Amino acid sequence: MFALTQHFPHKRAFITGAASGLGKALSLHLAKDGWTIGISDVNTEALQHTYNEVEQAGGKPISFQLDVSDKEAYKQVAAEFLKQTDGIDLLVNNAGVGDGGNFEEYPLENWEWMVRINQMSVVYGCHLFIPTFKKQQSGHILNIASLAAVSCAPQMGAYNMTKAAVVAISETLYGELMDDNIGVSCAMPSYFQTNIAESVRGGDRIKKITQVFIKKSNLQADAVAKEILERTGKRELYIVLPKMARKLWLFKRLMPTRLRKMVKEKYMQAIGRIQ
Repeated sequence: MFALTQHFPHKRAFITGAASGLGKALSLHLAKDGWTIGISDVNTEALQHTYNEVEQAGGKPISFQLDVSDKEAYKQVAAEFLKQTDGIDLLVNNAGVGDGGNFEEYPLENWEWMVRINQMSVVYGCHLFIPTFKKQQSGHILNIASLAAVSCAPQMGAYNMTKAAVVAISETLYGELMDDNIGVSCAMPSYFQTNIAESVRGGDRIKKITQVFIKKSNLQADAVAKEILERTGKRELYIVLPKMARKLWLFKRLMPTRLRKMVKEKYMQAIGRIQ
């Protein structure tokens, strides 16, 4: 049993991007502890599979088709979830897309698309659910960022920026909400096995580079989700994983310029593998 389950006996969670990858894995882990889970995603077909698996695992799923970049749609979904559950204990802002390209060549429309999904959806989720958290004087917000917020590899400007923003949002809320007994955690995992490469708009080259890093990783979404939930239960603000990622995070704090050169070298090596 997760510590989160002991902290929140009502066991009510709302998770975005729950149809696949980390969102699905988080949902299934909570389901084993009997949580009521609002699972949301833009992909309704895949979301139905998550619904079935959550139910089979012992959870109580409530399914919502949701484009997290649509502010008005998010308002309606949040209101409906709260109506059905009479509160919320855990908000997981997980939905996101990945992409890349040279800074000046990456279309401005794609910058805006990335910001709406990766950054503004986190703002929407927190903005819509915090009043209920404050009324309850309890709850926890888990924002999923990425190690990209620290590593800031070349040709990933939009993605790096939005994930760094998620870290800043989390740090701000940690200070604002601590006196209301509301916890905030920000997860920053490195690459792990997921389908994020399917969302890229930057072309086949960027997709192949992303796939190189994903295939190189031995991390599975299930293990990442388990560690994130365990550390969220400890009310950790920064959840950086795995161990290698924590070393890189420390490296940035101690030798930031040297890290920039190291990341560039690793990126160029990845490019070399697809040429």
